[in-house]
Order: sequence, then structure tokens, then C-alpha cells
Amino acid sequence: MAKTIFYLIRHGETDWNLNGRWQGHADVPLNELGRAQAQRLAQRIRNHGPRFDVIISSDLQRAWETACVLGDVAGLQPYPLPALREIDVGSWSGLTGAEVHATDGDTYARIQSGEDVARGGGERFLDLYTRVVSAIDQMVYHHPGQTLAVVTHGGVVRAVLLHAARDKQGINPYRLHIGNTSISVVMIEHGDWELGTINDMTHLEAGPQAHDMMSAPPDDTERP
Repeated sequence: MAKTIFYLIRHGETDWNLNGRWQGHADVPLNELGRAQAQRLAQRIRNHGPRFDVIISSDLQRAWETACVLGDVAGLQPYPLPALREIDVGSWSGLTGAEVHATDGDTYARIQSGEDVARGGGERFLDLYTRVVSAIDQMVYHHPGQTLAVVTHGGVVRAVLLHAARDKQGINPYRLHIGNTSISVVMIEHGDWELGTINDMTHLEAGPQAHDMMSAPPDDTERP
């Protein structure tokens, strides 16, 4: 079986990212900066590749809008897949970290100590990991030897990286920062996973807004 390559792309910035609010399954759109980030990403792909065979996206609009911008330059219609949604944070959705700490401090502290419990009555990281890995396995089955763009969320990217790194020594992607519109690459061939570039945001480095473009707050699974 030929090598299947996944380009894992986090969505552009939203106002909830900017304000440090947990999003989860809330359907929050991109903000102005997020749309500019998506355009920078698309320009990079148009000018430097790679050529994608398919674009698969979370159906939440922050990812879907990012995928559609990418699809315009790639000449592809993205395919929506709800299994690629961010972790469900239940009643924490829309709250800041300080508000979560004030209203559900015990659960917050347990997560910070390393325990995997449901966020706001929603999902555990294990729940996210299980549904995402199942979706990725299906993509490997249906798209062998192809190059896929997977436009999704920080927690989903981290789950795929953790899956690909599970038999590697000294690598733990669980707490890696995954920036808005960053690209991370994983590959599979003959059942063996390889890690490529992680959190590549070089397309945001040029221009007067570069610092603002690259300094977005953390996503739902890496909040302090």
C-alpha cells in the first residue's frame, strides 16, 4: 500500500479564541483575522503545494469556512465530517477559563492534575481520541496512497498526533500548542505511522500583522 499523507489543519481564529472562551461544539464563525489567516494558508497551498486529493473538514463553521477557502484554491469541494468536531465541553461552552474555575473548580483541578474527566459534562479526551482515530482509520481505508487535507480543531489535531506517536519514544503531543491555521503532517505506510512537521505556521510570518496572526490564545484542550 502506498503512503497516505494527512495535512492536519486547525481552523482560523474566532472571537471566542481571542477572548479565551471554551468553544467545544459551539458553532462559532471565524473573525476578521481568522479569515485573513485562512487566506494566507490558501495562498501558501496555491503557491507551494501540496496538491490535495481530497479535503475533509469538521462541519463546525470555523473549520468549514477555513476548508472552503482552501478548497477554492485547490479546486476541491470539502467534505463535511461531524466526527472531526472539537471536544464537547458541555456546560463550559462559552465560558472563560476563569469562569470555569469559579463554577466547576473541582473538575478543572482534576483535569489540570492529569485526570481525564468530562469537560462540563461533555467528553473526556479519551472520547475525543476514540472518535477521531476511528474517523482517521476510515480515511486510510477509503483513500490509500492519497494526500488529504483534514481541516479541524486543535484537540482533534492533537489526538491524531498522539495516535501517530503512540509507539514512539519520548514524544507526547498531548500538550503541544496547535496554532490557528497551523499545519501538522502525519503519514502512514504499511500500517506504520510517521510524524512530519508539527504546528507549521510559516504562512503567517510575513507582513505587518504577522505577530497578531501568530499569537492566538490556546484551544479547548490546552487551556491553563
